[in-house]
Amino acid sequence: MSAPVFIALILGGIVVLLFGGDFLVRGGAGLARRWKLPSLFVGLTIVAFGTSAPELVVSVQSALAGAPGLAMGNIVGSNIANFLLVLGLPAVFGAIATTTPGVRRNAIFALVAAIALIGVGYDHQITPVEGYGLFATIIAYVLILGFLARGKTDDPSLAELTDIDGIEGLPHKWSGILFSLAVGLIALPVGAQMIVVGGTEAARALDIDESIIGLTALAFGTSLPELATVVMASIRRQADLAIGNVLGSNIFNVFAVGGATGIAAGAVGAELPVPDGFFALDFWVMLAASIVIAGIVLARRPIGRFLGLLLFVAYVGYIAVLAQSIL
Repeated sequence: MSAPVFIALILGGIVVLLFGGDFLVRGGAGLARRWKLPSLFVGLTIVAFGTSAPELVVSVQSALAGAPGLAMGNIVGSNIANFLLVLGLPAVFGAIATTTPGVRRNAIFALVAAIALIGVGYDHQITPVEGYGLFATIIAYVLILGFLARGKTDDPSLAELTDIDGIEGLPHKWSGILFSLAVGLIALPVGAQMIVVGGTEAARALDIDESIIGLTALAFGTSLPELATVVMASIRRQADLAIGNVLGSNIFNVFAVGGATGIAAGAVGAELPVPDGFFALDFWVMLAASIVIAGIVLARRPIGRFLGLLLFVAYVGYIAVLAQSIL
């Protein structure tokens, strides 16, 4: 089969993944509501981790299948796309405020996450111990969010996360709950397998490193829901609420997805290799984007049309450099 067929398999896998993640979140939240679990607990566990399930499953599956470039490309590429594309493009149409409560804390933590990922990968591998350390950090982060939420913070990101009733299509009957859970639990591994097979075979057909697939097609595809959310929020003049979701996504990508991927690689008796290419460009683009966004947030400057255009052009330039390596 040719490369376009494998690329189509990747795109199909992304669609299956996103639908699977959505069904899993709705089914899990419906089950928790049925068991009368507190909304705070549900929001900080099922919803928070469930929304990162597509990235987590595909990275873990890639690590288990011996495709570390695809796994790392998914994490790093998604973080780059979130900051440069997801925040940049919508800002061209409407300014994104950065003064929303909680944004400064999350911007700093997202920068720390980028530094942490580069730090643990600096020896060109992520060991199981480092994987456990990353995952322990996301647990600590969630506990901090829980403490803040109990204090009735006015952080809108926390309010949205714990608003279980606000989830569209939340099933209430057992039949709907079980159906949603079944679809999610089946679709996620199926979609991940489609991506891993398509990604590795496409890389072989194009004679490129598999990390390029993870950094481009996979990262762009898994960032589409965040892009759609921020675009719609920008149109409705509510984009300041969406920046919290983008920052939270990057934090979870590093600590939850990166940690679980390192642990998964250890489960098959190996460290997770970090390909050399990440130290040539990708890590530094991720770090630079994290520094820029943190600087904008700490300066309390809105991401207006000019800054948004610069971020978007930077993303296009980054993709162009990656594309050049294929040609």
